[in-house]
Amino acid sequence: MTETKKVLSKEQKEARKRTDALIDEMLAEHGISPEAVLGRHGLVAKLTRRVVEKALSGELTHHLGYEKGEEPPGENCRNGASPKTVMTEDGPVEIAVPRDRAGSFEPRLIAKGQRRFEGFDEKIIAMYARGMSVREIQGFLVDQYKVEVGHDFISTVTDKAGLDPMRFARSAVGAGPACCIRLYFLTRCG
Repeated sequence: MTETKKVLSKEQKEARKRTDALIDEMLAEHGISPEAVLGRHGLVAKLTRRVVEKALSGELTHHLGYEKGEEPPGENCRNGASPKTVMTEDGPVEIAVPRDRAGSFEPRLIAKGQRRFEGFDEKIIAMYARGMSVREIQGFLVDQYKVEVGHDFISTVTDKAGLDPMRFARSAVGAGPACCIRLYFLTRCG
């Protein structure tokens, strides 16, 4: 098998150098321990928060039709932000969701009422499909993500996917790959 080498343009190489320099600077500032980089208040969580908040701010700017600091063209204008904790694949991240005075802003990146990023539910469903009990899933989430969730949260996720606990328990025992195929069709095809 031959590998194809990706050729970068001069601009891409310069952008990569700038990105690497920023990463080096942030690592020097925060440290390189697992907690400093991947912990709940680590570099990855801070970057995730900043990127999400920046994107939400852009959504609000588009919704209102003016940049922050400019004069609003109409009656509706920016009205601060509300705190929200969302679950990501790397654990909980606290963000500030901007809002407008009229309350008509409906963010698309993280919708009103949404508490989890895509991918988190799928992990819970996969653990459930492999035969893990609700208690085992709760323990895994505490160990891996440092987040405690109730059995009702896990039930809501598995119910949303249309997984019947008794039917799934019977089919999951000794099923191996067939169980995963069943899970795929149950979650994707109804």
